[in-house]
Amino acid sequence: MIIETLLNHHPALSACKSDIEAARDLIIHTYEHGGRLLLCGNGGSCADCDHITGELLKGFLSHRPLSEADCMALAEALPEEESDPDLYLLAGQLQGGLPALSLPAQTALVSAFANDVDAALVYAQLVWAQGKTGDLLICLSTSGNSKNVVLAAKTARAKGMFTLALTGERDSELSHLCDVTVKAPSADTYRVQEYHLPIYHYLCAAVEEHFFGEPC
Repeated sequence: MIIETLLNHHPALSACKSDIEAARDLIIHTYEHGGRLLLCGNGGSCADCDHITGELLKGFLSHRPLSEADCMALAEALPEEESDPDLYLLAGQLQGGLPALSLPAQTALVSAFANDVDAALVYAQLVWAQGKTGDLLICLSTSGNSKNVVLAAKTARAKGMFTLALTGERDSELSHLCDVTVKAPSADTYRVQEYHLPIYHYLCAAVEEHFFGEPC
């Protein structure tokens, strides 16, 4: 998907065009070098983390059929007497996925660490446990100053991870910490969230097209 498609529908986002393109390129670079995405945010941004992972882990605009090599691997893994029906089901219905982890969805750890240690450190703990050098942490915060998200970004830097922030228009702690920051052109929380949706839909579509080709 070309970025002009996004900007035609949302002209105000022209102000952050170069940062959106940088975010796209950073995600592609992460995947091309064997990394995965970790995402964190609070409230509406927490829901956005789940939304983004849903677009990446399965087909978004493209069906993403499995490659011939993937189908052969599935065939070799199945017992010969079961191969026909199960192979048809698996090879015909599974889709290519791009690895992504929504940190807020780890509710058992989030609630336990908040109760037992410190709620401000729940995402930092998950980044420390799950992240590795070359992964990318995507931080969603309309203010750019959410303490638990900022601490996660600092932890990611210590782990040698890349960092990407989606924030509002104001300079923030995240904009000074992260490798790339996309500042939605508003300071109102609900408007920032409204802009974040088309931004990350574009990013997911562009990354999907890069790895799986244009939608059918």
